[in-house]
Amino acid sequence: MTLYAERTFKIDTENAFKVGPHIVKVEKEWAPVVKLNLGEPDFPVPSHIKDEIKRQLDLDNTHYCDPQGLLSLRESIARQVSQTRKLEVGPQQVVVFPGGKPPIGLAQQVYCNQGDEVIYPSPGFPIYESFIRYVDAVPVPLHLDEASDFTFSPEQLAELITPKTKLIYLNFPSNPTGGVATRELLESIAEVILERCSEDVRVYSDEIYENILFDGLSHHSIASMPGMASRSIIASGFSKTYAWTGGRIGYAVFPNTEEAEIFKTLNINYFSCVPPYNQEAARVALENTLSKTAVGQMVQTFEKRRDEILEALNQVEGISCRKPGGAFYLFPNISEVCSKLELTEFYSALSESEKKETSPAGIFQMFALYEHQVAVLDRRSFGSLGSEGKHYLRLSTASEIEVLREGVQRLKNASEDQAGLKRFLERRPDLP
Repeated sequence: MTLYAERTFKIDTENAFKVGPHIVKVEKEWAPVVKLNLGEPDFPVPSHIKDEIKRQLDLDNTHYCDPQGLLSLRESIARQVSQTRKLEVGPQQVVVFPGGKPPIGLAQQVYCNQGDEVIYPSPGFPIYESFIRYVDAVPVPLHLDEASDFTFSPEQLAELITPKTKLIYLNFPSNPTGGVATRELLESIAEVILERCSEDVRVYSDEIYENILFDGLSHHSIASMPGMASRSIIASGFSKTYAWTGGRIGYAVFPNTEEAEIFKTLNINYFSCVPPYNQEAARVALENTLSKTAVGQMVQTFEKRRDEILEALNQVEGISCRKPGGAFYLFPNISEVCSKLELTEFYSALSESEKKETSPAGIFQMFALYEHQVAVLDRRSFGSLGSEGKHYLRLSTASEIEVLREGVQRLKNASEDQAGLKRFLERRPDLP
């Protein structure tokens, strides 16, 4: 007998939080850090939403409530989803969770048996991959290609689908790339799924960035495609759209009442319920006309930042970056920087166990943090399986423009700092 269950060490983490202690160390021992690592809007929660939270607290709306979510909020979500996705959705299909993360892992627990295969985008939100082995399922990364603006073709998906496929994750607009899917692409993807998958395969459509789109683009959902409403889970929430990451309000819309009831039962076992005062404020966020103005101003600011910082990154020798259509990230290719700094050679000389813990871009990430005090994330942070030889960074544009400018300047300085890299590799302050 051992202390820990075997599955305990099969679950991974999220490097956006894992890098936090390193930032604390650098700021304590050296200097303040320009933080471009976390995907958290730098705007306040709109005033009308905060006012409703306060009002609900004054009403003492602080007790247990429906584990599926307040009916008032579920009705509002159902109306919004029905209108925007052109579907017939009822509140009985909606389950409210403490944030957008829980249904990602719970879906694998509900739908996957040992040996079932889970297809997920890579690079993608790291929680997709981190849970799969924890539930004894098989990870099947769907690699997104820079040449296609980090989307994928129906043919790519078709090659990965097997009789063991049980769950397929989609995420548009995408974290970390900002990739956006057209309606035509989703129609083609839907045709592949309908042709190759049984009715028991579920598509988990993570649409958390649905309202953060640029260049006049529109959001489209796989659930809106013909034949897909009965196979798709629409997942979204309030963290990104309303700059409300601490509110922890997410939701999922299930194909039917039976599946929603199962997730309600899991809510009871894991969380009991989501704070009702926040749920009522989330309803106000959806229904109050002031929200459209507040969100529009935030998105406009993100688009301006994207345009300026994209241009600045592409002026750095050895860095190239595609223009994202949504979310608030940039995902530059730093292959030439890794080659110029001989990081690929350094990585090749590491032991196999050391290689499993990092990448050339990961080493550059830590070098940039410790020597130039700028925090970003590497490609491996967004799906490690099959990420070898892919040298990218993710920068969050959720900071004031002056901070972003300074961050790019520090990355530029790091990309040219052979002496500093040598010093860093000799002492490796990032290692235990």
